[in-house]
Amino acid sequence: MTLKKITTCHFKPPRLSFRAQARNLTTAFFLLFLIQAFASVILIPMDAESQQNHLKAYGITYWVLTKQQKVQWLLNYRGGSFLLPDGEIIRKECQIRGVSFEILSDNQAEQLMDDISSPSRNQDAVILEKAPKIAVYSPKGNQPWDDAVTMVLTYAEIPYATIYDEEVLDDKLVLYDWLHLHHEDFTGQYGKFYGAYRAAPWYIEDKKNAEALAQQLGFSKVSEEKRAVAIKIRNYVIGGGFMFAMCSATDSFDITLAAENVDICEPMFDGDPSDANYQGKLDFGKTFAFTDFVLERNPLRYEFSSIDMTNQRQNLPKESDYFSLKEFSAKWDPVPTMLTQNHTTLVKGFMGQTTAFARNQVKPTVMVLGENKINGEARYIHGIKGKGFFTFYGGHDPEDYQHRVGDPKTELELHPTSPGYRLILNNVLFPAARKKKQKT
Repeated sequence: MTLKKITTCHFKPPRLSFRAQARNLTTAFFLLFLIQAFASVILIPMDAESQQNHLKAYGITYWVLTKQQKVQWLLNYRGGSFLLPDGEIIRKECQIRGVSFEILSDNQAEQLMDDISSPSRNQDAVILEKAPKIAVYSPKGNQPWDDAVTMVLTYAEIPYATIYDEEVLDDKLVLYDWLHLHHEDFTGQYGKFYGAYRAAPWYIEDKKNAEALAQQLGFSKVSEEKRAVAIKIRNYVIGGGFMFAMCSATDSFDITLAAENVDICEPMFDGDPSDANYQGKLDFGKTFAFTDFVLERNPLRYEFSSIDMTNQRQNLPKESDYFSLKEFSAKWDPVPTMLTQNHTTLVKGFMGQTTAFARNQVKPTVMVLGENKINGEARYIHGIKGKGFFTFYGGHDPEDYQHRVGDPKTELELHPTSPGYRLILNNVLFPAARKKKQKT
C-alpha cells in the first residue's frame, strides 16, 4: 500500500467508531515510518563496467541540481559516482537519457558513506548544492560542434548561454558562475592562420568582421579590443569566477596578459609594426599559468609561442599518445580530485593548435592534473587566481585526434563514455560544490 492510498483512505467520510478511526490513523503513521525507514537513494555509478553513458550522467546530475536538490559527488568511489535523492521522476529521466543507475536503501547508503569516510580510504563525498550558470565565450556564428565544450554540453543536455566581446566589455560576466573560452586568439593575430589561409574567403571574412566589431566597440585595432576583453576575463576570475579554456584560448590568453602594454602584432594583422624587442618587454607576473615563454615572431608559422608542444611531438605515434591523470588526496585536496574524476587514469591524447604545454614553462604555483612525462608535457592544469579558479586543457577535441579546418563534427553518440570529455564535465560541475575554506 502506498502513502497516497493511505492518505486517500484516511480522509474518506468515515462511518467508523472513534476507536477504529484512531486505529487507522496509527496504522497510517506506522506505514509512513516504515516508508521513511526504508527510504532509498539513487546511485549513478561512474566506473567503466557499470555506466553505459558517462557524459549524460553529468547532465542528469546537473538537472537534479536545477530542481533545488542536493547531490553528493563520491570522489574516487567507482570512478566518481553520484548519489541522488530517489524519486520516480529522476528514475524515468535516467531511463530516458540512457544513464545507468542503482537503487540503494538508506541503510546501504549510510554504510557506503561510513566506508568512504574511513581515514584508510582515499575517498570523500562532496556536496553539490546549486546548478552553476554557464557561459561560453564564442563568436555568435559558431556552431556547437565547432568546440568540444559546447558539443559535450549540448550532448549532456546542460544549458549554457553564448556571450562574446560585447557582453564581456559590458560587464555581463558577473551573471555567470562558469566561463568557457572558445578556441579564441586573444593576441589579435587571427589564430595565426595567415600563412596557410590568408587567401581563403572565410579568413578574409572573419578578419573583416573582427575589425568591424572592434571599431563598433571603440577600438582602433582588434589586438587592443581582445586585450581589453582578456583583462575583463582576468578580473572576473580574480573576483571569484571559474574559467575553463582549451586549445589556443589557453596560451593566447596568457600571452595577451603578459603583453598588456606591448604591441606584438606584425603589420598584416594590425596595420602597423610590432614594438622593437617586444620579447624583452613581456611581464610574466601578469599571466595565469605560464612563464618564461618565447613568442613566435614569424607570422607565417602556425604557432604562438614556445608554450605549445605540438612541434616537439612529431615522432610520437597516435597509438602511443596518452597522458596520465595524477592522483590526489580526496580528503585533503578535494579540488584537484574533483577535476580528475574518471573511470581510467590513462587518457587518449589529441592534437590542437595548442596541443600540450611545455612542463618547464608552467608556473610552480599551478597544479598539473594530467601529463605525459616521457614527452615533458603538461596536458591538463589548474590554478587559483585571486578568489577564482582556472583550468587549461590542451588540444581541440578529445575524440578527434587531429582536427583540421573543415573536418566533420564528432558524433558524441559514438563516444558516450569518453574519458577525455569527462574531464571537461568535471569542470562544469566543479562550481556547484560546497565551498570549503582554502588551506594556506
